[in-house]
Parts: sequence; structure tokens; C-alpha cells
Amino acid sequence: MESDRIRDIEAATATIRSKIPAVPEVGVVLGSGLGSWADTLDDAAHLPYAEIPGMPQSSVVGHAGNLVIGRVPGGETRVACLQGRVHTYEGHELDRVVFAVRVLAKLGCRAVLLTNAAGGIRRGFAQGDLMLVRDHLNLLARNPLVGPNDDRLGPRFPDMTEAYAPELAELARESARAAGISIQEGVYAALLGPSYETPAEIEMLRRLGADAVGMSTVPEVIALRHMGIPCGAVSCITNLAAGMSGQKLDHAEVEATAKASRSRFIALLSGWAERSGHYVRSERA
Repeated sequence: MESDRIRDIEAATATIRSKIPAVPEVGVVLGSGLGSWADTLDDAAHLPYAEIPGMPQSSVVGHAGNLVIGRVPGGETRVACLQGRVHTYEGHELDRVVFAVRVLAKLGCRAVLLTNAAGGIRRGFAQGDLMLVRDHLNLLARNPLVGPNDDRLGPRFPDMTEAYAPELAELARESARAAGISIQEGVYAALLGPSYETPAEIEMLRRLGADAVGMSTVPEVIALRHMGIPCGAVSCITNLAAGMSGQKLDHAEVEATAKASRSRFIALLSGWAERSGHYVRSERA
């Protein structure tokens, strides 16, 4: 099974390189309602997931399903963007959920920035807040590394002490300051979904130390750290979690809030991706 995994990743990588030869330096994963950043890239080339062998396709509204390779607007850094992701709750095994980010690494990305839409748990959060992920709680009851390990991808027992690279986190803070954007920081909890959490579950998560909750990102981070790729992540707080606002939750609200945060999100991510590119190049020098 492991040899099939490597074969599939390499086949997808070869197809992408045959269609878009430019080598990206930084990978970006765009979550629900956040895919518009890819449309701002300079010299952008789009490749639908359907044209990439082995690439799973999302069924969730707000995930366009394209790989976009281009340069940060007005910058020098070449990025590869996943304009949407797949989730375990759609019926995908975790091998498939992390497939696309493993391809980013094989394409040449030496750092990956992930984004997601999340429910705010910490009291004081407001809809539209941006939260830099400091650490996570994997409450999916699953791990993408379960099964035989292939040393060509990474070690059997990867260290997760710094799952979110401190260097990339500092670059996010610098980018926020430069753009005049307020950014929160906190712990992201990943649950399976697709149902939203109950108020009792939200209270449990709060007591466990979570500041925001969602249904993605954590498996991708684990897979990338397995491959030795530094990661950073930002959550857009698209709604207050169950029991906090007195309102019922729905995906349309998630999309609407993400779109309303578009200008701040684009400014932050553009600066962050460009600074991350400089960081990657300095590490290679």
C-alpha cells in the first residue's frame, strides 16, 4: 500500500509539472470561502483537480477544486495554492485527505501555509477575527500516519513539538503589523464533523484549551511535518460556536463571513506568503 501511495503522489506531481513547469516555493491551502486569494496571483496558471491523477475532489460549497500556481501579487515568491480541500466527513480516508499537501511538498514547496474557517470558542472572539494557530488538538480519533511507514515520506514517529513553525508564526505577526491587521492567536481543535458541535461539546473543548474548532487542517499539518515541511496556519473565525451566540449554525454564514473578511485576509496572506518565500530562500542559501 505504501508503494502505491508514493506512486500516486509522483504521478500527480509529474502531471502538474508537465502542464505548469514553474517550481513553487511556498504552498498555500485555502479553506471554505477563502479561495479568492488564488485569483489575485500574478502570472497564475490554473489546473482543475479533475485533471490531476489521484487528486480527490471536494463536494463542499466554497471549495473550487483548483491548483493555482503563480506569484504573490506584486511580489517575487512563487506559490502553489490548493483552492479548496477534501475532508474526512465527505467519506475520504485520511490518506486521500492529505494527498494534495504531500503533492505540494513533492512539487518543491519548502513551507506550507494553511487556512480554514473555524468556530470561535474563546470568549471575546467576534465573527471575522483572524486567529494564528499556535497549536492543535487532534480530536478526529484518526491520524494520517496510521499503517506501515514509508521512510521515503518521513520517520515512523515524527516529533510534533513545533507542529506550527515558530519562524512562520513570527512572519505572520510581522505581516499583520505591516498591514495594520489585528490577529488573534490560539489553539485549534479538529473534530470529524459534518454536524456542528453541541453546546456541551463546545464547553468540553474550552476546558481542554481550545480557542477555535473546525473539521480540517490537522491531518494536513501532521502529514507535512512527517515530510519535514514547516507549517503555519490561520483560522478565519466565521461564526461563534454553538451556545455562544444564541443563533443556529449553518454553512451559508461561514461563507458569508469569510467573504466579508476577504480584504483583510488577502492582505495578511499576501504579506505572509511573500515573507515565507524570503525565509525559504534564506534557508537554502
